[in-house]
Amino acid sequence: MEPTLTPVRGLWRFLEKDPRESDLGRRRFHLRPGHARDVLESAERAYVFGFNAAISREIAKIGEIPLERRPFAYEGAGAASAALDLITLTRGRRLHELLAGPAKFYEHAVHLGVGRAYALLRLRPMRGLRHTHPLLRWLAVDGFGFQQGLTRTDRMVGEHAMPDLVTRTHCAIFDQGLGRLLWYHDCASPDQVAARVSSFPTGRRADLWSGVGFAATYTGGADADALAALTSHAGADGFRSHLVQGCAFATSAWLATGALPAHVTEAVAVLTDATPDEAVAWTDTALIALGHDPHTHEDFLDWAAHTRHTWSRRHR
Repeated sequence: MEPTLTPVRGLWRFLEKDPRESDLGRRRFHLRPGHARDVLESAERAYVFGFNAAISREIAKIGEIPLERRPFAYEGAGAASAALDLITLTRGRRLHELLAGPAKFYEHAVHLGVGRAYALLRLRPMRGLRHTHPLLRWLAVDGFGFQQGLTRTDRMVGEHAMPDLVTRTHCAIFDQGLGRLLWYHDCASPDQVAARVSSFPTGRRADLWSGVGFAATYTGGADADALAALTSHAGADGFRSHLVQGCAFATSAWLATGALPAHVTEAVAVLTDATPDEAVAWTDTALIALGHDPHTHEDFLDWAAHTRHTWSRRHR
């Protein structure tokens, strides 16, 4: 159970989220009873709690929930902070305070939340992030893709629609977020997730697999046998390295928090045939390869590409 939050008063009550939004069954996802659904809905409950904690100015209460759920709560706090900044035109003040304070070890989560805020407000996440982390800020486009898939599932998942984004690079990052959403949409079922990815055009599947790898590691919900099946599906589709890269990025995000849940360690072992420290080292090596001051969206995708290359060389 989450700590109790003070009811929101005044103007911002219209932003407060209903806890029932975390019930994925209301979204007509392909759910099944059991551990996977519990894990996925627990992550969304934490997101809603973090969102409402930021709206009620009680972000400190996020520190009272279990460690394995805090990244999702800070994702919610990031979404709420960004939404308030956008509505009040405060040039990112709340977001910067969050990143400099309680969420300083949860930068990945907060930036994903920022993208969800843009989607909720029906804005494109192309502006207003210039003063956050030079590379992680592009995770906002990933978060935007996740939220668009969550709230516009028929269009984004069923019809394979793509929003009007600026460049192909933005579309690639968007698809990583949509790939994360597919892990939720098909309830961590390796067969169903793989079938869903294969229904998309070939040119989009690599980035979708990257998002699947991130979610399978970051959120969890699958046991070792299911993860092995997922690995086989990605390999058969020709995108094993993208699955690995998403896993490595998720592991890096978790390690930055100072915690490494058992489901992350298991996912890394199955998806990458490596240890968490090795997976994070691939991302660090890839970051160094970018040289001085990487900050563009192309740099972000190059970071991912170098990570895949490092793993591929290890597995020749």
